[in-house]
Amino acid sequence: MFQNEKAKNMFLGFQTNEITEHIIYAQLAKSTKDESNRQVLKKISEDEKCHYEFWKKHTGKDVNPNRWQIFKYYWIAMIFGLTFGVKLMEIGEEGAQNTYASFSQTVPDIEHIIEDEHNHEQALLGMLQEERLRYVGAVALGLNDALVELTGTLAGLSFALQNTRLVAVVGLITGIAASFSMGASAYLSTKAEPNGKNALKSSLYTGIAYIVTVAFLILPFLLIFNYIISLLISLGVAIIIIWLFNFYISVARDLPFKKRFFEMAGLSLGVAAVSFVIGYLVRRFLGVEV
Repeated sequence: MFQNEKAKNMFLGFQTNEITEHIIYAQLAKSTKDESNRQVLKKISEDEKCHYEFWKKHTGKDVNPNRWQIFKYYWIAMIFGLTFGVKLMEIGEEGAQNTYASFSQTVPDIEHIIEDEHNHEQALLGMLQEERLRYVGAVALGLNDALVELTGTLAGLSFALQNTRLVAVVGLITGIAASFSMGASAYLSTKAEPNGKNALKSSLYTGIAYIVTVAFLILPFLLIFNYIISLLISLGVAIIIIWLFNFYISVARDLPFKKRFFEMAGLSLGVAAVSFVIGYLVRRFLGVEV
């Protein structure tokens, strides 16, 4: 029997979470092509079903899963990667899981559920293998270089030329050339290291990350004719890209977010500020007029 209505609702909430995660993991297991990942996901799905049955013994009821959560996390995993999707889901459930301990004196055998949630599942999640995470260093290289180099280039060109179309053209040419250069450098450096990575794939990840970042940074200069506004929007886009990338890495790789974000953002904005001053000096002392 429940001591109060609040405890009853909490138990039903735990039960809903468990059956929802059971279905999500089962669907992801069916969708993955990697047999090792499939077995890991099936094992977690089975554990979640056992947890559901545990709470059902205390509530005496069946509950329906959260269909929106199933839809949301399934497609997040499909689009952004299996590891990111399931780890993001586990982060979202931490609040509910942490409350399990408050019932340790009143719910028999709850310690087993707590141990599963905090230790066993995390160990299983650590066994997931994804190609995109093996090449995340290559993506980081291309993205970081594009942000630092192009924000600086665009800032310098903006004040030197003061013409958004010219800035976009010069920036695009510079960015495309640099993306090929970065890809080639990544190929050679990866080939020289016996770490099991495919050098061609590494170079492609680096080059694509670079050119995609270039496209987003230059877009404001193609759409807006005021060079100051274009530059400010471009810098804002750079901050958003840095935030998104570091959030992804912090979840998928269990790395600290704030330190990496501020370090990367500070570097990009610092280079942009210095380049803006250089652009001013070039225009003033070399007499550049467009």
